[in-house]
Amino acid sequence: MKTIVICSGGLDSVSLAHKVAAERELTGLLSFDYGQRHSKELEFAAACARRLDVPHHVIDLRSVGAALSGSALTDDVDVPDGHYAEDTMKVTVVPNRNAIMLAVGFGMAAAQGADAVAAAVHGGDHFIYPDCRPDFIDAFQTMEDKALDGVAEVDLYTPFVNIPKAGIVTEGARHGTPFGETWSCYKGGDVHCGRCGTCVERREAFHLAGVDDPTDYADPDFWRSATGVA
Repeated sequence: MKTIVICSGGLDSVSLAHKVAAERELTGLLSFDYGQRHSKELEFAAACARRLDVPHHVIDLRSVGAALSGSALTDDVDVPDGHYAEDTMKVTVVPNRNAIMLAVGFGMAAAQGADAVAAAVHGGDHFIYPDCRPDFIDAFQTMEDKALDGVAEVDLYTPFVNIPKAGIVTEGARHGTPFGETWSCYKGGDVHCGRCGTCVERREAFHLAGVDDPTDYADPDFWRSATGVA
């Protein structure tokens, strides 16, 4: 199936891109600049597209991101340290972000004759992000079936939606994903901070998957206290 992958440049979406390239027909990567403080992730998405030899489209949503104020990812709000399972991480929610991105992706897929849009939402995101949950995925597919009725048939492909991030690391390793060429940290510094929710989750996932983590962290041991790993 001809599939467009929404790719941020992070571990999850880059792993998904490599999975799709191996198992389907990858027709392109779609990324979004929504004014995120960690916009350097887009460089890693571009590198992924070059590596897989597919087009890379970057949609400028900075004015939209500015309107979705209050998130630590787009506003002057500190990104908290700790694990995603903590309530403090809800400050990283960008309201309706996935719905907006997926709507653009489905429009592009219909225009280009693609069969599917792939997104790397996963089980570890369910607690914090409502637009990563299975019921949202089902509802969005139903909406798009109506929106494109008689125009195109496009599926929403989310193979990670019910698995933890460690499962993505395992799947990514199976498809030769170069994990060192992905970016997760929400703080957007020179190296991964090792303390924000996405850094902690990333490091924990490699540990649980039993896969070597090539990432350089400014604080390489914080994840242990945040997750209770000795």
